[in-house]
Amino acid sequence: MRHWTPEERLKQAELMKTWQPWKQSTGAKTPAGKATSSRNAYKHGLSRLQKEMRELLKKHKHLLEEISQ
Repeated sequence: MRHWTPEERLKQAELMKTWQPWKQSTGAKTPAGKATSSRNAYKHGLSRLQKEMRELLKKHKHLLEEISQ
């Protein structure tokens, strides 16, 4: 993989400032595209892991409430 020189990076940064591609980004518009993008969080199983952590925290909270009564 070829790395950019500092001069190339500077030139590209200047070009990007004139093009401003971030202003043209609109996100998904169709129902199919929105459904696809909504699943981005499932990449690498992070969403599943977060769900499991929430369930464990609920169980621990419930147990602490029982103990403190």
